[in-house]
Amino acid sequence: MRGQNQQQAYDRGITIFSPDGRLYQVEYAREAVRRGTPSIGVRTAGGVVLLVDKRVSSSLMEAASVEKLHKADGHVGIASAGHVADARQLVDFARRAAQVNRLRYGEPIDVETLTKEVTDHIQQYTQIGGARPFGVALLVAGVDRDGEPRLYETDPSGTPYEWQAIAVGEDRSAIQGYLEDNYREDLDIGAGVDLALRALGEVRDQLTPDGVDVATVDAESRSFVALTDGELGEYLADHDLLPGEDDESASDAGEGDE
Repeated sequence: MRGQNQQQAYDRGITIFSPDGRLYQVEYAREAVRRGTPSIGVRTAGGVVLLVDKRVSSSLMEAASVEKLHKADGHVGIASAGHVADARQLVDFARRAAQVNRLRYGEPIDVETLTKEVTDHIQQYTQIGGARPFGVALLVAGVDRDGEPRLYETDPSGTPYEWQAIAVGEDRSAIQGYLEDNYREDLDIGAGVDLALRALGEVRDQLTPDGVDVATVDAESRSFVALTDGELGEYLADHDLLPGEDDESASDAGEGDE
C-alpha cells in the first residue's frame, strides 16, 4: 500500500523525481504532443518552411478558427503540436520577448536567443508547485541577421533542439522517416514546401487547402509569409494530394444512402 502511495506521488507531483529519475508530468505533456495533429518544419538554403495539419472535428467548424501557425516577429514564425491553448500562451510570450529585444537593442532578436527564452520559460513549469508543464511542442523558424535560416523544436521539458527538418505531433515517426529519406540541404523554398506536403501526404490520403496551413520565412527578405489557399491548391494539385472526382462521387453516394 505504501509503495502504491509513493507511486501516486511520483505520478502527480511535478517537483518529485521517481527513483529512476523521471518526471511523469513532463512525460504526460509529451504524450499530449504526440496526440496532436502534425506540424512540420523544413530548413532550406533559401529559408524555412512551416506546415501544420489543422484537421477540423466537424464540417460545421470554421477551419480558419484553428490556429496552429503564428507570426512571432517579422522574421520568425512558430508552429505547434499539442494543446492549442498552451501554444497560444507561449506564442504570446515569444512575441513579447521579440518586442522587448527591439526596444532594448534596436534590432530583431536572433532565432536561437528567442527559442532559448521560450524554453527557459517552459522549463520553469517543470519545477514549480501548483502548475503543470505546457502540453505542447513548438517549431520556431526564422532567419538571423546574417541571413542564416534556423529551425528549432521546443520540448515540454524546456529543452531546445535545432533541426534541418522535423515533424512533431501525431504520426511523427512516419513523417520523420520520409523527411530523413528525402531531405537535401540544397533545397530551395519551393522544394521545401513540396517536401513538407509530400511528407504529410504519407500519412494523409488527401489534403485540402483549408485543411493545412503553410508559411515560409525567406532568407533574402527575412520576412514571414503565409501561403494563400490558391497557392496551396497549386502545390497539392502538382502532387496529386487533392481529393479526386472519384472520392467526391463516392462521398456523395454515401450521403444519398443515408
